[in-house]
Amino acid sequence: MFEDLLQGMPVLTLMILFPLIGAILVFTVGRSMTVIRWLSLIFSGIPVILSILVLLAFQWGEALPAGENFADPQFYESYQWIPSLGVSYTVGIDGISLPLLLITPLLTFLSILFSWDVTTRPREYFGLMLIMQVGITGVFVLLDYFVFYIFWEIVLIPMYFLIGIWGGPNKDYAAIKFFIYTHVASLVMLLAIMAIYFQAGANTFSMIELGHIAPGFATTFQIIAFGAFLFGFGVKMPMVPFHTWLPDAHVEAPTAGSVLLAGLLLKMGGYGLIRVAIPTLPEGASAFSPLMAVIGIVSILYAAIVCLAQRDLKKMVAYSSVSHMGFVMVGFATLGPVGMIAGVFQMFAHGLVTAVLFMSCGVVQHHCGTRIIQSLGGISQKMPKLATLMTAGFLASLGLPGLVSFPAEFMIFYSIFQSWGLWILVPIASVAITAGYYLWALQRSMFGPLTTRIDTTEIHDANWYEAVPMAILVALISLFGIFPSIMMSRIGDAVSIILSGLGVG
Repeated sequence: MFEDLLQGMPVLTLMILFPLIGAILVFTVGRSMTVIRWLSLIFSGIPVILSILVLLAFQWGEALPAGENFADPQFYESYQWIPSLGVSYTVGIDGISLPLLLITPLLTFLSILFSWDVTTRPREYFGLMLIMQVGITGVFVLLDYFVFYIFWEIVLIPMYFLIGIWGGPNKDYAAIKFFIYTHVASLVMLLAIMAIYFQAGANTFSMIELGHIAPGFATTFQIIAFGAFLFGFGVKMPMVPFHTWLPDAHVEAPTAGSVLLAGLLLKMGGYGLIRVAIPTLPEGASAFSPLMAVIGIVSILYAAIVCLAQRDLKKMVAYSSVSHMGFVMVGFATLGPVGMIAGVFQMFAHGLVTAVLFMSCGVVQHHCGTRIIQSLGGISQKMPKLATLMTAGFLASLGLPGLVSFPAEFMIFYSIFQSWGLWILVPIASVAITAGYYLWALQRSMFGPLTTRIDTTEIHDANWYEAVPMAILVALISLFGIFPSIMMSRIGDAVSIILSGLGVG
């Protein structure tokens, strides 16, 4: 039924166009707060509906390969743009793109709703969020390297301004550091793309066509090109030691900016690895697999230990993102079906969970005037709704069974044991550390006697536009924690195609 409904509809293009049209209207409609808010909500919300239809219409279990290492893309569209260079506007998705395509409009929509009370330059604020939705959606659906890179770079601009205009006291430093780190990484990624293009000599930027040609390149070339991709995507994820831009950006960014940064922008790095680097350069992936595992495990443990020392709730959550994205890197490093499926699912799970965490920190800041853990305490007495939703987010992030992070992390640990045996004892130590810093922070900030270090007389619970987005996310965290196969089965089809190209599947 849903397949018939979307038959012939350029649904992926519409998911890019609607927020773009919304951004143009928001920038041009004038200064009415009501109009700006509703336009932003509507034009970010329509792609949410389209993404649900895409999920329902998605064909799985019968996926046919388009070649050695790329699944046959669904909802495919292709139009020539610069024929002389082989550039085309080509979009399509498979089971790897699908989960990230789902959370992109969802998190943008909920972030706009969460920001309902923003009154400082609202046109620019909401317009930039819609432009960011355009860029991120494009990254997850485009199958042409040239256009992919354009959309990849588009994302940097609105995030830079969101941090630089609506950020905290050190916003200028954080915005510039974010831009320099991620832009330099993007340039290295571009060098790898151009190297593959010229080496292939096929006059095409098509990911699928180059994905058929590139595995035949010399091993030395594949190792060099894969190393460039690993650097470019690893900084974006971000992996230790190139992670330091992330805590600064998160601490200074407005809450909605942090939600989109952790929930979506970090996923671009992981997506790039499994969509571009690993299937296109299989020998390079095999050569770098041990280094990827080391980087991932170091990121998991180092960031988890650093979380224990944080005084600022938001900075603690920022470092936890580094730790949890380390699981993605390790899952991909196994180059096995369980690890790679779990790595993609971990990106999806982390997108949902981290949104709740940063929204919780935002509510605490807005209502209590501080995020310093030692200054809080007992505020669940004043904010029971927030305490409930925040606790659910913390428990999900530490991997409580029945919530969405558990199946992803459990499968990654299983894949580590399959690949490297008792080396699993090193990363599995993070389970206790993660539980420690989350529960300790929760106990000190939310529970116990009511704090006397701040004025609590005016503190009230989360507003409806803060509580509703968090409640929706908690419901999805529970749904996909209990029924992970809804997404994993679709991811598995695409991963099996990649592994067949690697000679594993």
